[in-house]
Amino acid sequence: MILSPSLPFDASLALGLASLVAMAAYLAAALMPRNMGSPSQRIDAWLLLAWLAQLLALVFDITGIGKVGVGARFGFAPALSMTVWLVMTVYLIESRFLHLPSARRVLAGLAALSVGLAVVFPGEARPLAGSPWAPLHWVFGLASYGMFGVAVLHAVLLNRAERQMRRLTRTLDGAGQPPGLPLLQLERLTFQFVGVGVVVLSLALLLGWWFTPHWRWDHKNLLAVLGWVVLTGLLAGRSIFGWRGRRATRWLYFGALLLLLSYVGSRFVLEVVLQRPYGP
Repeated sequence: MILSPSLPFDASLALGLASLVAMAAYLAAALMPRNMGSPSQRIDAWLLLAWLAQLLALVFDITGIGKVGVGARFGFAPALSMTVWLVMTVYLIESRFLHLPSARRVLAGLAALSVGLAVVFPGEARPLAGSPWAPLHWVFGLASYGMFGVAVLHAVLLNRAERQMRRLTRTLDGAGQPPGLPLLQLERLTFQFVGVGVVVLSLALLLGWWFTPHWRWDHKNLLAVLGWVVLTGLLAGRSIFGWRGRRATRWLYFGALLLLLSYVGSRFVLEVVLQRPYGP
């Protein structure tokens, strides 16, 4: 386990323990069988424990609590871990109202992986921000990642529900109707999260453009703007042309991929492949 040398021993130990507990609890929830005497309450308890431990690890890792100098740490892995944590937050809330068992294993596995990546690749310590507005820009950026991550999750569930409904419809011989699947509810939630994500991403881009003295069309900014264009175009296409189904979800996947490559992808190349520092 690789921990940042800039943290004192106690803070480094707390970060390591929180990360270890989060990974272990997420793996327990992901690997626990569904129908072998494991009640859903036990699975929910593992997920809640993992969620809280990941939050604690993110607080220590990103905010700089216990660090020798003043500042925060930024990198592709902490950003990815924060995104997955936000998606897990929405999942834990929605699972109280919607039956979403199929997403539990995948989300728990991805969350465990993201926590592990944040431990191995803690990012770069930034003692000073270029502007007092920079923290708000980063918060909006991470929040938009979370909203689009949740939208992608709902889109995947929506596509799966549509396939299940088509299979059930083909097997029926006219004696009944396929069981009710929350297609309309999933579709509505998907585009609600896309809409919120576009608004938050717009604020992040505007703040970044406003407080940056010399705006650069580098890979990060170009991919972010292209992602915004694609996702805004998706909302426009749905409003004007009534886009639904696979056409809409393909636009969502493409736009979310552009945003993922914008910050996480760019920083991964710079931190891991090129191994040189780069501003957030």
